[in-house]
Amino acid sequence: MKKYLLVLLLIPALTFAQSKRKKKQAEEKVNAELVAHLTAHIKYLADDKLEGRRTGPRGEELAMQYIVAQYREMSLEPRGTSGYVQEFEINEGRMADEATFLKVDGKTLIPDKEYFPLAFSAMKTVKGNPAIALSESGQPWFTDLKDVLEENKTNPHFDVEEEVKNLVKKVSAKGATALFVYNTSGITDNLQFNKNDKSETVKIPVIYLTKEGVHRYFPDNSATLELELTVHFTERVRKGKNIVGFINNQATNTVILGAHYDHLGYGEDKTALDTGHVIHNGADDNASGTAALIELARMLKKSSPKNNNYLIINFSGEELGLLGSKYWLEHPSMVITPDYMINMDMVGRYDTAHKLTIGGYGTSPLWNEVIAESKNTLVVKLDSAGSGPSDHASFYRKDIPVMFLFTGSHSDYHKATDDWNKINFEGEKDIVNWVYRVIEAADNKGKFAFAKTREQQTGRLTGLTVTLGVLPDYGFTGTGMRIDGVSPGKLAERTGLQAGDVLLQLGEYKFVDVMSYMQALGKFKKGDKTQLRIKRGTEEKVYDIVL
Repeated sequence: MKKYLLVLLLIPALTFAQSKRKKKQAEEKVNAELVAHLTAHIKYLADDKLEGRRTGPRGEELAMQYIVAQYREMSLEPRGTSGYVQEFEINEGRMADEATFLKVDGKTLIPDKEYFPLAFSAMKTVKGNPAIALSESGQPWFTDLKDVLEENKTNPHFDVEEEVKNLVKKVSAKGATALFVYNTSGITDNLQFNKNDKSETVKIPVIYLTKEGVHRYFPDNSATLELELTVHFTERVRKGKNIVGFINNQATNTVILGAHYDHLGYGEDKTALDTGHVIHNGADDNASGTAALIELARMLKKSSPKNNNYLIINFSGEELGLLGSKYWLEHPSMVITPDYMINMDMVGRYDTAHKLTIGGYGTSPLWNEVIAESKNTLVVKLDSAGSGPSDHASFYRKDIPVMFLFTGSHSDYHKATDDWNKINFEGEKDIVNWVYRVIEAADNKGKFAFAKTREQQTGRLTGLTVTLGVLPDYGFTGTGMRIDGVSPGKLAERTGLQAGDVLLQLGEYKFVDVMSYMQALGKFKKGDKTQLRIKRGTEEKVYDIVL
């Protein structure tokens, strides 16, 4: 009798242990499947055949097709403008294409480094045997801008570009077949290629020779040269493709989950940190975030907290300046009431040296509570800022609470060595599971209230010693550098700059786009006093500033 009683007493304990073991085995199976899926996604997206997933070309198209196939297989509701896809145009302006070249005595000059055509130049082929010192009809002519720059160095209304255009009219009327301009003075001339120049094309090619180009190829003014030149421009327009899916729980509010899937291609956009025409596979940046988003969508489609809907967006054009996320916000593919946004960008290198950074926790008073309830076993670093170097910044600037997940920069960032075999798949699995728990913990909190935080400069690496504290509008197609916003407490805000202002000139340096603005900033150091010229609407303003 006692034996039977002992067996009866042991049954509940054995049943509990068996149940616990089965639950653990089931969890292990689910986690193994999650790791297998993450591995397969990242291996495909970071394969050489996708050619670095540069926004627009075939490689990104293949990535888009792969992601769409995943969402279609899990029956995610398509909410782009054409199925899952929302296409948008990226107008990069005018460029001197591969047909453009300059040869002097059979030697080919290096574009940009030794020469460049001005954007209002005629597109022609010219051959000749000129000498710098001579101005003969039927030959190219040369002009040193030194004298006119020195004569007008105190004239605030002097425009060297207009001076060159007027000069072109004069010399072409006298038979010049092309005009080469250069500057042997120490005065900054501000002549640069303006990709957004909409001015009228002149009758002959106009070439700017850099100091390096003049020194190497034109050392003797009296020498007769054999010269051959072709100028040809192309208007650069390409298509980005956001991918949008939806989980409809018939809720009032919608959670936005995002990750960008574009990368650097062969480095054509000059944002790579290494050299050479090599494929940048972007396994961590951002095949890792893309894979995490696909699997998070799968988990939510299978079983999601019901107090929110879920909008899944894979962004294109992030590497070009958050273009895809900004486009979606300006042209939403569906109307929603946003609750909050979670962005995953570079979540594949988690380890003790690369903690999980949780950005944006200051953008809502609820984030601290949610994080505390989400059973986080990861080693984390908290960052309150809502802005920063990825697509969540676009949503933050629309007063939407955000969370940014990032496992840190590393020596492979924006290099061809960012490959799949360096990904910590187990660590990424833990991050995906934790994000799901965050969503569960947030589900019963009601709509998230928004809070402003400090802002960061957009861009992970700038190398600049000074900053104005502005957020560039990378999609601007006019002349100058239009700003999307200003960072609280920084120089721009203290000066009175506003979103929409177009920055034109800093000190003696004019700029035509974001790149020339960054180059101008690089000329200054902390404590320098200078003037900033901007355009607000139709009015130009000048501010005295101390950097």
